[in-house]
This record gives sequence, C-alpha cells and structure tokens, in this order.
Amino acid sequence: MKVVAFNGSPKNDGNTYRALRMVTDELEKQDICVEIVQVGKHVIRGCVACNWCARNKQDRCVFDEDPVNEWIPKIREADGILLGSPVYFSGINGTLKAFLDRAGYVLSQHPGGLRYKVGAGVVAVRRSGGVAALDQLKHYIDYFEMISPASNYWSAIHGMTSGEVEYDAEGGQIMQVLGRNMAWLMKVIDYGKEVIELPAIEPKVMTNFIR
Repeated sequence: MKVVAFNGSPKNDGNTYRALRMVTDELEKQDICVEIVQVGKHVIRGCVACNWCARNKQDRCVFDEDPVNEWIPKIREADGILLGSPVYFSGINGTLKAFLDRAGYVLSQHPGGLRYKVGAGVVAVRRSGGVAALDQLKHYIDYFEMISPASNYWSAIHGMTSGEVEYDAEGGQIMQVLGRNMAWLMKVIDYGKEVIELPAIEPKVMTNFIR
C-alpha cells in the first residue's frame, strides 16, 4: 500500500513538512510506502472554470505549465492521501488550494475513483486558525467519499520558526496517533474489500438553487 502526502508549504523542511514526517514515519513502520510531494515551492495558477477537463475527460487540466497534471495520477494510484498546509489567515495557503481546486475538478469527472481511499489533513500553525484550515482540507476529502482516520485531538501542530513544532509534545503525539490510525484503517479497508461487497456508486444528483 502507498500514501502520497502533499506539502503545501513553500518551505522544504519547515513545520508543515515536519508534521507530515511525524505521520509518515508511523506509516512506514507499518510497511506502507510513502511519497511526499512538495507543492508549495511551485507557482500554481488557480482553476479558471473553463470546463476543459469536463469536456475531454482525459484526467488532465488544460494548463500544462506547472506539475498539477503530474500529481493527479499519484492521487489515483495511492491508497491514502495526506494533505499538509501551513495556516495563512486561518486557512490553507493559496498554492495548495490552487492545486486542490484544479486537481479536484479533474478528478471529479470520473465519479467514484477516490471512494474509500483513506484521506487526512494536518496543519502547522503559530497560534490559532488551525481548526478552520483543517476544515478546508476535510472538504476535499469528504467530497470524494474518502474515509478519514481520527487522532486524539484535531491534527494541528504549533510552531513559528522552522523546527519549533518539534517542541510541541502534544502536537507530536497527535501526528503519531494519526499515522497509526491511518495505517490501521488502510489495512482494514484493504481487507474488507475482499470480503464485503462495495456499495454501488450513486449517479450524482445536481440541484441548482436559482431557477
């Protein structure tokens, strides 16, 4: 089994990366392969709602000047998805959101493709706003019918300068518990697929509120 983790921070070895590593270290102890993708160092434009991906259904975004199209297959192929972000104004950072919006729109053109993958989010925050940012990450996970593991508290870790999260003892435990629970859930789902029939995929019902 494999987990792909996306680091939204522009810092390669900052607090968000360290939080992700705390989770992925636990996954690797359970013989789960891990790849961490550094999203935040790239310049990624947002979705412009052109519907090119909806018309063509090629699992690609129309824009090719950034790595988004390289990362979409990684999501398809992984058993688990881990999203990490620093907290900017009580939300996830713009580069990560631009990636998730575009990748999400592409992936939504093939309904059910991410069902029952295990998805989790973690955030690194100086003081407050962590829960609001986590809620944003959870929106993507829930939309695709992924299943989220819990930890023993909300998965935010605190620190300002790079490395300070190492001193957040409770935050570190939260990340470790999340990693262990994520590994367990992935194994349970993998086993369950062999013995329990999956529910049928429901055709998406779309309702507009303005007629």
